[in-house]
Amino acid sequence: MSHHSSLFDSYSIRRVRPPKNKIGTGAKHDSAISHVMGTATYVDDMLKPQSTLHLAIGKSTHAHARVLSMDLDMVKAADGVIDVITFEDIPAKTDIGPVFDGDPLMVDKITEYVGQTLFAVVATSHRAAKKATLKAVIEYEPLPAILTIEDALNQEQFVRPSHFMTRGDAQVALESASTRIAGHIHMLGQEHFYLEGQVSYVVPCDDGGLEVYTSSQHPSEVQQLVAEVVDLPFHAVTTVVRRMGGGFGGKETQAAAWACLCGIVAKRHNVPVSMRLDRQDDMVVTGKRHEFANRYDVGVNDAGQILGVDMQLSGLCGYSPDLSDAIVDRAMFHCDNAYYYPAAQIAGHRCKTHTVSNTAYRGFGGPQGLLTAEYMMDHIAYTLGQDPLQVRLTNLYKDGQSTHYGQPIEHFDLATIMKSLADDSEYDKRRQQVLEANQKADAEGSDKRLGLALTPVKFGISFTVQHLNQAGALVHIYTDGTIQINHGGTEMGQGLYVKIAQIVANEFDVDLDTVKVTATRTDKVPNTSPTAASSGTDINGKAAQNACITIRERLVEFAAEHFEVVAESIRFENNHVYIADKATLTFAELTLLAYQHRISLSSTGYYKTPKIFYDRSKAWGRPFFYFALGASCSEVEIDILTGECKVLRCDILHDVGQSINPDIDIGQIEGGFVQGMGWLTAEELIWDKTGKLASNSAANYKIPTAHDLPKQWSVKLFDRKNEEQTIYNSKAVGEPPFMLAASVWCAINNAVASLGDYKKNPELTMPATPEAVLKAVMRMQGQAWEIADKVDVDTIESLTSADDNYGIDDDRVLPQQVSHIDDDRVLPQQVSHGKNINPTETEGQLFDDQPEAIKDPNVSTARGPAHGE
Repeated sequence: MSHHSSLFDSYSIRRVRPPKNKIGTGAKHDSAISHVMGTATYVDDMLKPQSTLHLAIGKSTHAHARVLSMDLDMVKAADGVIDVITFEDIPAKTDIGPVFDGDPLMVDKITEYVGQTLFAVVATSHRAAKKATLKAVIEYEPLPAILTIEDALNQEQFVRPSHFMTRGDAQVALESASTRIAGHIHMLGQEHFYLEGQVSYVVPCDDGGLEVYTSSQHPSEVQQLVAEVVDLPFHAVTTVVRRMGGGFGGKETQAAAWACLCGIVAKRHNVPVSMRLDRQDDMVVTGKRHEFANRYDVGVNDAGQILGVDMQLSGLCGYSPDLSDAIVDRAMFHCDNAYYYPAAQIAGHRCKTHTVSNTAYRGFGGPQGLLTAEYMMDHIAYTLGQDPLQVRLTNLYKDGQSTHYGQPIEHFDLATIMKSLADDSEYDKRRQQVLEANQKADAEGSDKRLGLALTPVKFGISFTVQHLNQAGALVHIYTDGTIQINHGGTEMGQGLYVKIAQIVANEFDVDLDTVKVTATRTDKVPNTSPTAASSGTDINGKAAQNACITIRERLVEFAAEHFEVVAESIRFENNHVYIADKATLTFAELTLLAYQHRISLSSTGYYKTPKIFYDRSKAWGRPFFYFALGASCSEVEIDILTGECKVLRCDILHDVGQSINPDIDIGQIEGGFVQGMGWLTAEELIWDKTGKLASNSAANYKIPTAHDLPKQWSVKLFDRKNEEQTIYNSKAVGEPPFMLAASVWCAINNAVASLGDYKKNPELTMPATPEAVLKAVMRMQGQAWEIADKVDVDTIESLTSADDNYGIDDDRVLPQQVSHIDDDRVLPQQVSHGKNINPTETEGQLFDDQPEAIKDPNVSTARGPAHGE
């Protein structure tokens, strides 16, 4: 029995046209209509039974303190409160660190950041739970707090051991160079600001298990941590993720705590439990992009070609390791961006501070390394009096070279991409126009200055932790010819589901609307990797393809035997199956016939990324399957009296290989670019001197809006297949476009440099807010920053306590050259560049243990099984 749904075109129509929306076409997002209509169901939209309980957390008010006592009697007596749980009520495992321990679910005795969970209130409503948390009486003994990178370095406080990458003798190269340049760049973090905040909903099952609905990029990790916290085996917990309202890395590890708290209460009271964080709570208690303070010492020849680099990257990790080891590693991997360092010494420090533990964010440390390289390129150009683009082209990698960590450079098209973009955007002509316009503005006393920059992106694709580079999928074909696919990737708005559906449709040459992707569930595809590292389509698409190939081979084998033809004469085409000259069946007819002859129409698929390995004990290997490439050219206008900036024009040429869905890919490029632009120009995270987040709401944390978009904007895809055997020779597109925004920041830097006739590198920080731009302008002009030398002491003292512990430094990111301030405030001590600061000796080894460490690895021929962390 088979029925053809009226949802689909009739087969007479399908017979005379190609299948709709296969790969290479701009199929719309699978949830586009429901997103626009507001009918897409997120976790907090789910209909919940009346018995559902709600959670809210009580938060620490000290960055570092000993909790002497917690009086929760008034909390328990508050209206609607059912229960209050503390550290002692956690049934089993108390630490939910994703890789290394250090992330207690709730505070036991010591609190290590403002906002850390002290207790959880269980109430009949979200509002009642929130109100009750305010009634707690907590007594603290304050302890010394480390709040800055400089303090952590000085006290040698790290969440993980420092790591070093070395090639050649960098010191000899520096000493022999005709020009040697030292610089420093400080970049702040970034709030994820996803539309849907952290949320979880846990339902107890009649068999003693739990069903967890969560907004998480890593369902398997949530499953495992919930199971460990409530003392259940993994198979008793099922995690379900249909969609997220944005993730950007903020829901890779930090979605787990709320699911764990709900799980504890659900087991304790045997009722469904819901928890969501309000926006302000979400901003205070969840980690951000890592703040970095980076230094470089570079030697170049007269042509601007780099001879050697000594670089120190210091990431502000917060109070616990979280994913910081891998994030700082990736910053080290990308501190070259697209440029060849013949000799290099790279140090990476994981600084411990008493602030919320920073976590994954789109780019995963790569942007912080890449922007250091781009600032260094500007520094070289302005020191030597050259065009920054020429310096960049001079130092680009060439095929046959290798990175400072040993990865071979192959299929490297960046010179072609950059030159094509320069031609298309008329870079040379516009640069001359910018020079002339700035000269005219200077002569006429105008406040406007223009800046222009063209910057490249080289971003490695793969998880740097090797075992995460695997994926699974489950494909079912039903007897009406429709297909259902489940895979380990999660949908956070990026279009992963529609791409996977297109891949499945392409394998059978059927219409896209006959393929349905179901919610990601740990009971369908187990042991999944997080949807991160831009790998979602790469690994899950390959797993889905492999499942389809298995079923297709079964169908071909059956049809060949049934119709007595050779397998090679059978082809899937235009929603039909052509079986030599014997028969032509619709795809549905073949699947029904196969079912009637007891042929399995279901299969799992599995994929693991080949070639990759990294021997951390030698800091050498091939951690990435391939590099995604791109370039952007931006023109900006700044006002030297106010520091305000406008992006006048942006041209982007980006390499996505053979695009599976060009519309989705261009959307990702545009979104990533704007988010990167926000990090570099507007989004300023500010803590006060007690470690409390001051930029804790949409009122005082500014993300880009439609008004900040480039006035003229062009995005094009570079037309070339990926040489590596990825899914349909495509390339990842999630994270690399974020770094295209470097051209905006470098263009602002270029505009400021015009005030010094392009002979000095501006002291511009990240983000380049109007205040930061104005400071850089005044420093370039030799003026003192007004707030630094004309302080109204009476006003300040009236606004802050006597010990001045609550104020916010007006110029927290101070340049290397400033050595004093007239009001005798103490500057953060400048760490001598490139100093190898090792953590205090602890038990264990400096480097992680390596299984079967590779001796003298031959990178060019390395194949799996790979070796890594």
